[in-house]
Parts: sequence; C-alpha cells; structure tokens
Amino acid sequence: MTDRLARVLEDIYLRWNSREFVHPDPLEFLYAYDNLQDREIAGLTASGLAYGRVAQILGSVGTVLEALGPSPATVPEALMEERLAGFRHRFTSGADLARVLRGARRIQRDNGSIGGFVAEAVAEGGILEAQRRLAAGILGDGPPSSLLPCPTRGSCCKRLNLWFRWMVRRDSVDPGGWFGVSTSQLLIPLDTHMWKIGRRLGFTRRNSPDLKAAMEITEGFGRVNPLDPVKYDFALTRFGIRSDLALESLFSELDPSREL
Repeated sequence: MTDRLARVLEDIYLRWNSREFVHPDPLEFLYAYDNLQDREIAGLTASGLAYGRVAQILGSVGTVLEALGPSPATVPEALMEERLAGFRHRFTSGADLARVLRGARRIQRDNGSIGGFVAEAVAEGGILEAQRRLAAGILGDGPPSSLLPCPTRGSCCKRLNLWFRWMVRRDSVDPGGWFGVSTSQLLIPLDTHMWKIGRRLGFTRRNSPDLKAAMEITEGFGRVNPLDPVKYDFALTRFGIRSDLALESLFSELDPSREL
C-alpha cells in the first residue's frame, strides 16, 4: 500500500505542483520578494490573513503589502501602525497586524532573520518548541493574537505551518529562504481538506483537525516520504480548493483498488 500510495502521490505532485496552479493562493505574493527579510514579512502577512474567503484574503494581503511598500522589512516600526491605519480583515485590525509585524521586525533585527531564530529554536527543542518561542518572541508580554496561534493551546497552527512550509521548502512552488531547518521537521498545514484526506488515507481517526491530527497525518505522509512529509501538501490541497478539481476525484485516485 505504501509503495502504491507513494507512486500516486508523486504523480499528483508532478501534475499539480506548479506555479501555474498557485493562483488563487496567498503564497503568490512571496514571489515578488528576493530579499529574505522582505519575504519573511510578506509570508507572515499572507499566512496570518489566510482565513475567510479566498478573494477577500488576496485583497487584504495585497492591500497590506501595497501599504508597506516595496520593502516591507524596512518600514520603521514606529510607522507600521500608521501605514496600516483603517485596515481590517474580518476580525483583524490594522493595529493587530502592526503589532505582530513590529514583533517580527524586532526578531529580524536581533537575529539577522526570523529563519535564524527558528533554526536555533528547532535545533534546541524541535518544531513545536520553535513555534512556541516564535509566538512568544513576537507577541512579548501582550495578549495572544489570532494571527499567530501557539501549539501549546492545542491548535494545529495551520497558518503558521503554512508559513514554515513556504520558507523552508524550495521547489517550483515553495520559494524557501530558511536554512538550518530540515523539511523532515515540518508539520502539515492542516485544514479541512487535508484533514479529510488524512482520514481517508487512514493516517488519523481524529474527529477534528487539531494538533494531534496534524501530527498523525504528518507521520502518515512521513512513512511515504520521510525526508519531506509535507511535499504533497500544495498539490493535494488544490483538490477541493480549485473549482475545477473535486475532492472526490482525488479520493478516486487514492483508492487502493484502483489500477495505476
């Protein structure tokens, strides 16, 4: 079963893991930034606002990045809230976002890059500890933020893991930029589509897409590809997101009884 599943997943990856299928996905905004620090800020913005309707997400991310200018990592912290005044994405205000981006800029200033901070934390305590430290470092003594969930509260941290995937993996879709973190250490950015796929494949029996489910589904894909368990995330989540790709057609392809 594992060998057959690996062949099917590789076929899906080769067909759908292409930039021509990225739109509509907030990942597309990262391609405009060659500078690592700019890409980190753009990625944090795009992943943090990735909730709600796709058209609204793209519109909101575009509005923020336009307000921050061509180099979002060089906007003075004191001007961040002013640049984002009046912005709102559902229950996220410009002040909320400015607070998170200011914290991210502090980590860049103190560590050279967010990636360097993350790599050191992963080496010392693993990916979940790195995410905990990153959230604490960005938010400081302030209240929690919906833009930056923390795994210690049981959240699957889908958007945070999405940002990590974008920044660690490097292929025709994921632009990368972070070194010192292995693709084998990443967690699946678990949304409803991937949770359904994971259940269908028998990777989890969890009744909700929580942190435990994310870990179990990552372990399941890890049995197929130990070095890069999130490799198939982008291609698989095109099904059910794109109007021309039905989730049931994917399940048909993954059916163990189907001939290759």
